[in-house]
Amino acid sequence: MKKRILFGAALVFSSILFPTKSSACTDFIVGKDASTDGSVIISYAADSHTLYGELYFWQAASWAKGTMRQIIEWDSHKPLGFIPEAGRTYQVVGNMNEHQVAITESTWGGRKELAEANGIMDYGSLIYVALQRSKTAREAIHVMTSLVKEYGYASSGESFTVADKNEVWIFELIGKGPKKKGAVWVAIRIPDNAISGHANQARIQQIPFGDKENCMYEPDVVNLAREMGWYKGSDKDFSFQAAYNPYDAGGLRGCEARVWSFFRKFSKKMDQYLPFLQNKGGKPMPLYIIPDRKVSVADVRDAMRDHYEGTAFCMTNDPGAGPYKVPYRWRPMSYEVNGQQYVNERAVATQQTGFVLVAQLRNKLPDEVGGVLWFGVDDADMTVFTPIYCSVNRVPECYRVGNGDMMHFSWTSAFWVRNWVANMAYARYSPMIADIRPVQQSLERMYDQHQAMVDREAVRLLKEDPAKARAFLTDYSSETAENSVERWKRLGEYLLVKYMDGNLKKEENGNFKTNGYGLSAAPDFPGYDKTFYENIVKATGDHLKTN
Repeated sequence: MKKRILFGAALVFSSILFPTKSSACTDFIVGKDASTDGSVIISYAADSHTLYGELYFWQAASWAKGTMRQIIEWDSHKPLGFIPEAGRTYQVVGNMNEHQVAITESTWGGRKELAEANGIMDYGSLIYVALQRSKTAREAIHVMTSLVKEYGYASSGESFTVADKNEVWIFELIGKGPKKKGAVWVAIRIPDNAISGHANQARIQQIPFGDKENCMYEPDVVNLAREMGWYKGSDKDFSFQAAYNPYDAGGLRGCEARVWSFFRKFSKKMDQYLPFLQNKGGKPMPLYIIPDRKVSVADVRDAMRDHYEGTAFCMTNDPGAGPYKVPYRWRPMSYEVNGQQYVNERAVATQQTGFVLVAQLRNKLPDEVGGVLWFGVDDADMTVFTPIYCSVNRVPECYRVGNGDMMHFSWTSAFWVRNWVANMAYARYSPMIADIRPVQQSLERMYDQHQAMVDREAVRLLKEDPAKARAFLTDYSSETAENSVERWKRLGEYLLVKYMDGNLKKEENGNFKTNGYGLSAAPDFPGYDKTFYENIVKATGDHLKTN
């Protein structure tokens, strides 16, 4: 009877916590010696038009021998099969566990011939099962590859970031095809003094087969490519990317360019790769670079908000940006004019983000305090990253799974409140972002300034009573998240009042001006900029001319 109850609980838990998601994500990586404070830092934007922004949570648990776990595909909710549950599973908050192991991903698809029809382990399940079973990044890679080998792989080509408080790896894999179980894969350790990233394009080139400390791989990784006719050279010249996810224009302009946008913030040498990104030849970008300066958590948060500002790919300099310089383009990504295909830029920050995170992993602190998930929902450009410690007892109500969904609005859901503000700003971006950014920065600076104090108090309480430390960190994580949502509601109210009907209300000393008798003063009529009016005249000729 006990075995049956645990089995049922596993079914319910998996079904609740796996939302629908499509494949389009961005991941950045900072080694511990490349960061300002010795943290390993990774980031992740889970971008999807159907993914609801919420914070997953699994408590640590013990399971009776023989308990089975149902695997539910993350993207579709389709039941894929069952695997034996581990005897002990660790607590997981979002994409980080209690031991400061963090895993993120980006999908690249790759060779369609390598799809496996009957695999059980999809990429989302690999992440969350591995987090529940691993104490280190290396152990997580072993868990993931062992599961795929035993139960088959149910997804297309993937890049994973697998990190712990001491090191970080890029791990890429793709199935072996309909007649073989498992996957071919390779994992490369990113040097501690380097930064890296991936964004829906395989990035590992040559494999250092002899470097067992910094490289892991599946024995058939080269032979499968030879069997399929995709490679004929020697092992030392083999490129995982070229064999299993060859570059095309979309993979360069829409994917590699996002990694370039991160690299260019910390290296002055990145413009040399512009021809490569524009599919005009040139050498590929390296898997990682050594930054010109140290990188902070705040730097990575800001990098997740990038729209190619100040680059050849800037999205605010053409008519598509409209009069308010909107750095977004609504989908689809491509369009046709007079038989010619064109494409919109795909920036790091995008409107259809479910959740976004920056994981901070610190080996100088106890795990309960060292692991911090800087978590946000919706568009990274207009979200607030709030700190969630990996040892919390519960998640904030505003991030709780089940508080609203993609079809049901909730005023207590951070996802819906952030969306409410962002969707106002999309219509009048340039003036509204000037009001949004100071509030956003003020909140995040406050959390940054409080972190050392919170860490010290948590470490003190941990020595006294671990339960008190966890309660303290739970309360702090919840309060910051909930307060940020309340502040965002007030911001949304302010923006609606200030910009209603295309007008601009006058302000004085932080208040809207009145006419002296309790009514609103006459608003300003900001109109549009000169370029927008010129474009109207070009399009309409004399139609609107008055003299």
